[in-house]
Amino acid sequence: MHLGVGKTLPVSSPAGWYDDPEDPTQQRYWDGSVWTDQRRAQQGPPPYEGQFGQPGRTPQYGGPAQHGQVYGGGQPGPTPYGQPNQPTQQQYGQPGQPPQQQYGQQQGQYPQYPQQAGYGYPGQRVHATPDGQPLSGWWRRVFARIIDSIIAGIIGLPLTGYFYYQYSKVLWQYVKDTMDQASAGTPTTTATLPPEVYKWLIPAALIGYLVSFVYEYLFLTKKGATPGKMALNIAVRLRDVPGIPPGAAVAKRYGVIVLLSVVGVIPLIGTLAGFVALLNYLWPLWDDKKQALHDKVAGTNVVRT
Repeated sequence: MHLGVGKTLPVSSPAGWYDDPEDPTQQRYWDGSVWTDQRRAQQGPPPYEGQFGQPGRTPQYGGPAQHGQVYGGGQPGPTPYGQPNQPTQQQYGQPGQPPQQQYGQQQGQYPQYPQQAGYGYPGQRVHATPDGQPLSGWWRRVFARIIDSIIAGIIGLPLTGYFYYQYSKVLWQYVKDTMDQASAGTPTTTATLPPEVYKWLIPAALIGYLVSFVYEYLFLTKKGATPGKMALNIAVRLRDVPGIPPGAAVAKRYGVIVLLSVVGVIPLIGTLAGFVALLNYLWPLWDDKKQALHDKVAGTNVVRT
């Protein structure tokens, strides 16, 4: 049934919904040769953000929809749906044909939005590796390090226990003598610990760092994550290469941590080393790649699994 008042579309125009020539607030179905009496309100897909976080642009309606019409961001935009049980030609092919799956999705799944390394769904900024794996947040790394430190400390206790026992005895005696001198009215004039303290502290610290290094090295080269990291669902990998990191990268990574810790127990320069060690752990908070200084040396990232 032809209802247009002399207003028809070109015969070559495919069947579909177009602006109603008699009422611009509605759309009308064109069967490929004439207008039908099927009408609906103007509608179209909502705009979405482009692939790189820029505002998307909605295509202009009012004429035949062009196949592959492009939205902002360089991706083909979805075509408008028809009324229930009335598939449009742009989405399903010819009227009456069964719908086809699009973008490789399975039935019942949401459509996949375009993604780019460092970006998630439209409007969501996600820090990621160059191939798109999300990076761990700072707090996950902190809690994982605490868990691993406790586990490594327990493992090394049979080797370090004696040294820490002697260290605590010397330290307690030093504190007791200081308090006695203060009570007698002759307080000590130096805050330097006696050399015997370092006699026991340094070996205990070195053994503990060695145990921690072996612990870290074995787990990262075999599983890509220590028990603490597994508990927090994070792992270590090379920034540019997915998978378990090589031994050389693991050795560099934890070697920086051990070096700063060892230097930190040396008198005089220990304060500076301690400041650098603190800066190392805080660095991911402002780094755009979420790397600590030891990650930068080794070329690694801590990622979500």
